[in-house]
Amino acid sequence: MNTYFLIAITVFLASEPAEPEKHEWRGTDRTGVYMESGLLKSWPAEGPSELWSISNIGNGFASPVFTEKNFYITGERDSMSVLYCFDLSGKKIWQTTLGKEWVKTTRGARSCPTVTDKHIYIGTGLGDLYCTDRETGKIIWKKDMTRDFGGVLPLHGHSEAPLISEDKVFWTPGGKEHNVVALNRFTGKLLWSHSGFGERSGYNSPNLIELPGRKILVTFSAYHLMGFDTETGKLLWSQEQDTYPPDKRIPGNGDTHANTVLFDNGSVYYAEGDGNCGVKLKLSDDGSSISEVWRNRGFDGYMGGIVKIGDYIYGCSTQSPEIRSVNATTGMLADSLKAGSGAVIAADKMLYYYNYKGEMMLLAINDGKISKVSSFKITKGTNQHFSHPVIHKGVLYLRHGDVLIAYDIMNKKAVSAV
Repeated sequence: MNTYFLIAITVFLASEPAEPEKHEWRGTDRTGVYMESGLLKSWPAEGPSELWSISNIGNGFASPVFTEKNFYITGERDSMSVLYCFDLSGKKIWQTTLGKEWVKTTRGARSCPTVTDKHIYIGTGLGDLYCTDRETGKIIWKKDMTRDFGGVLPLHGHSEAPLISEDKVFWTPGGKEHNVVALNRFTGKLLWSHSGFGERSGYNSPNLIELPGRKILVTFSAYHLMGFDTETGKLLWSQEQDTYPPDKRIPGNGDTHANTVLFDNGSVYYAEGDGNCGVKLKLSDDGSSISEVWRNRGFDGYMGGIVKIGDYIYGCSTQSPEIRSVNATTGMLADSLKAGSGAVIAADKMLYYYNYKGEMMLLAINDGKISKVSSFKITKGTNQHFSHPVIHKGVLYLRHGDVLIAYDIMNKKAVSAV
């Protein structure tokens, strides 16, 4: 009897869809924390050594996404969205023209690719979703946000990085009926749809919470945080963003929620400066409900991301041009540094901060305290400094408009001493 039981369990587990290999926005689990070590602890005044730069990738703010041997990035050229594949030396392997791209306010590509074992999933500023072949860039299927889902564009263009789980890809068209959808990632077939709150999307790249018995899609629409069961599409819980009362809710008022939610040790953390600002929520063990633990109105970044290191969360402030840290247990402000507003990532126990004035900074952290170690100015490229930095194999990558620059930040002395 025990033998039959083991066979049954084995067959059941084998039939369960597996999570594919994924390379995505802001690294592992979208945390913004890169698993690198042996990096420089300070930079020369002129900055770390530049390895190479690529120009003419088109207008945009989307960061590159890396695999073992390649990286993928999008740009807007002649009003079209172009997806590129490069090797790690900056040599172009292929490029694919997808479709029309956002050319209105701050024109350019916004959506980072999500790369799986065989496919790439990428959206445009017009909210259209594409699946392409990873090796060739050939388009496999496409979904039109307006025609297929009745979607509604936010004021500054759709900015979502597609989220993958098992055989599904999730997307937020923002329509009245098809507000959030799950598609078969191989065919584009609609698996489930939820009307949510009938609101346009909130520029948010969603995240996945994996519990023992359930997986949850967490994303923002214009005025609500929402948690969906990934298998059934059931809306499990939500939290309203109450900065603006319903009669004041027009595009541009209280609807910008571009920072990806973090999940750690049973708690959900977010910082949405156009909404409830810094918030910690306790998730029930079965994932069916949330309760608010704290709220900090001073943790008010709009789009620079947040990272959690130990018991502290770091992110920019919008009202005051600085980077701040908040105690994750109490929600109290721990420290702040006048560094401008910007995007933050972390690696090797340090912060990498790229502000909107084009200054790239290396910051030391110690129990929530922040200090500036090194910085340099980004002089190549065009338009706004809105992209998020990326670190891969000891190289720091920065996108500024139509240029991508690679910097060597590996501590060669430390590596050779090992």
